[in-house]
Amino acid sequence: MLTGMKHLHSTLAVVLLLALVIAIVITLVNYAGNKPYNRKIALIGLIAAHIQLLLGLILYFTSPLGLASFSGENMGISDLRLMFLEHPLINIIGIVLITMGYSKAKKIADSKKANKTVLIFYVLGLLLILSRIPWST
Repeated sequence: MLTGMKHLHSTLAVVLLLALVIAIVITLVNYAGNKPYNRKIALIGLIAAHIQLLLGLILYFTSPLGLASFSGENMGISDLRLMFLEHPLINIIGIVLITMGYSKAKKIADSKKANKTVLIFYVLGLLLILSRIPWST
């Protein structure tokens, strides 16, 4: 079951990255063209991020590479540190930024400002997520 969850988490990571890139590109086009804010497109990125977070948390608390490997000795091994500390922490921060961007933009009446808010927060979230993906595994 753990192997299946890992594969699902990896597959949905691609879906998340595509959803974020699509949301960012459409929001950028809307921002540049003074078009209205498209909340549904931003919502797709938000939902994908939260599903990925849920699966990641399940893996973190059930996998031997997750919480169980949290020790000072493993801090010196970069691959283990990435899997049990850096990857979860930075990705959670990225998803929090995405959530904040969506929530803030929802409350803004001006379309230009709402597009700019989503653009900034989603790009920052995407950059953080990309920085801690374990590309070698």
